Amino acid sequence: MKKLLLLSAVLFAAPPALARTIVVDAKADAREAIQTALIEAQPGDVVELPVGTFALDEGLSLDVDGVTVKGAGPDRTILSFKGQTGAGEGLLVTSDRVLLTGFAVEDSKGDGIKSKGADKITFHDLRVEWTGGPKPTNGAYGVYPVSSSNILVDKVTVRGASDAGIYVGQSSNIIVRNSLAEYNVAGIEIENSTNADVHDNVTTHNTGAILIFDLPDLPVMGGHSTRIFRNKIVANDTPNFAPKGNIVASVPMGTGVMVMANRSVHVFDNDFADNATAHVMVVAYPQAINDASYNPLPREVFVGANRFGKGGWDPGFPGGKELAAAAGGALPPVVWDGAESWTIKGEVKGEPVKLGFAGGKLMSFGMPQAPTDPTKAKPALIDVPTTPVSFPPEVRLPADQPGVS
Repeated sequence: MKKLLLLSAVLFAAPPALARTIVVDAKADAREAIQTALIEAQPGDVVELPVGTFALDEGLSLDVDGVTVKGAGPDRTILSFKGQTGAGEGLLVTSDRVLLTGFAVEDSKGDGIKSKGADKITFHDLRVEWTGGPKPTNGAYGVYPVSSSNILVDKVTVRGASDAGIYVGQSSNIIVRNSLAEYNVAGIEIENSTNADVHDNVTTHNTGAILIFDLPDLPVMGGHSTRIFRNKIVANDTPNFAPKGNIVASVPMGTGVMVMANRSVHVFDNDFADNATAHVMVVAYPQAINDASYNPLPREVFVGANRFGKGGWDPGFPGGKELAAAAGGALPPVVWDGAESWTIKGEVKGEPVKLGFAGGKLMSFGMPQAPTDPTKAKPALIDVPTTPVSFPPEVRLPADQPGVS
């Protein structure tokens, strides 16, 4: 019986015996040729995209498990959606154990590359770009895994997203590494998600570099356990071009890291420079809430040893200039709005925020209740613990996930 069980396990774990490489001939109708290959692929197959720039008038989709989509490189295999007639994604993946590598998506009407409900999804050596530069009419997200798990974003470049270049939402077990996000509203955003490592990335010339948010009224809330380390967070100086009404439309130009309403976040061993608003902002959710299960406060946020260059000299939020003047001409590296309570349906609720900073002191804006009003701030340097109260775990992806070495 044990031998039979072992044989069964081996058979189920083994890759398909007839796995193929499907080389796409995109000379005639590129969209039809690529989509046909994605439909006809079987688990274990590689769909190989050729060298060239291919004009596509509709988005692509993949719903087959265990498929690799491979181009010749993000500057050699280019899927252009300038003529896209719909408003959807460039590529939508709804299957598991998928590796996307070696191609570019340009000028999609909606999001660039999106996965939804996927497990063991890897985005590697990709480029997503809106070639006309920052515009509110650009797609919202460049690389966009949502409601997914075991996510690897590695060696990806995104430019021009009107919300976030790399956005991970309502997901778990996430690594974003070795990537470049520039000229987006948000460079990298982890939202309503758990267990994320964001490391060894370059975030520059965005409105805000790295955002760790937890928002109300979503199917998944209570985001926690994120580590941000060994990133270059420099010169985030692009004016905010998000469409009005988006939550990121409120992010001030020149924000380095912003932690909003999230729990157990560590920021350490990063290089910060030339972020005009602030290097690190820890804030409550800024709007009124109606969901009694939602906590709008950031909690257990620790800013460890980082390298801080020039920053905070021109805060881009109401009352910011006055706060900078009160601080001697520039905000210190770490600022907190001061909120430790909030109101819902006329009831005041509160919770200890438990912030820490290796430097020992940070600036509180002295606004004790969310939603806060920066024009009524009472800034002061305050003492905080120099050691963290919680330790987010290192993220480990499954060894059998495609693209994970």
